[in-house]
Amino acid sequence: MSELVEDETFPATWEPNMVANLVFLTRGEDVLLIHKKTGLGAGKINGPGGKLEPGETAIEAAVREVEEELLITPTGLEEMGELHFDFVDGLRLHCTVFQGTGFEGTPTETREAKPEWFPIAEIPLDRMWADDRYWLPDMLAGKKFLAWFRFDDETMLTRKVTFST
Repeated sequence: MSELVEDETFPATWEPNMVANLVFLTRGEDVLLIHKKTGLGAGKINGPGGKLEPGETAIEAAVREVEEELLITPTGLEEMGELHFDFVDGLRLHCTVFQGTGFEGTPTETREAKPEWFPIAEIPLDRMWADDRYWLPDMLAGKKFLAWFRFDDETMLTRKVTFST
């Protein structure tokens, strides 16, 4: 098994073939996560989100995806970062990450996702994608970021994460 390394050259020639978003809603010291039931990452814990539809902006898609997955409407979303995923099977995913503190409705389980509030200090990183530990805690603490990751299926091969405030 190769050692995980920082990859300084990865972003230079990268173009996505899928564009998506993730949303992290916080309430005090808690964050709303989902147990993902379908699609890429099924079985993992993550924030709600999904692919952009033609003509949608990232924030429009973020609101729509949260409404579809949890039957709530997020409010006050702020763009916090960008994730670039390069999978050895050819998937190149660009994901815009949003954070918000408001929503209308009650988080409700759907066929796609089961919602659960977690204390931010106890995020279940061992049940999430391997990259989350390198950006999610800092993002929830208010840091904006850019990140690039290379994966072979669910195994992270390389990473590069930069933060700003």
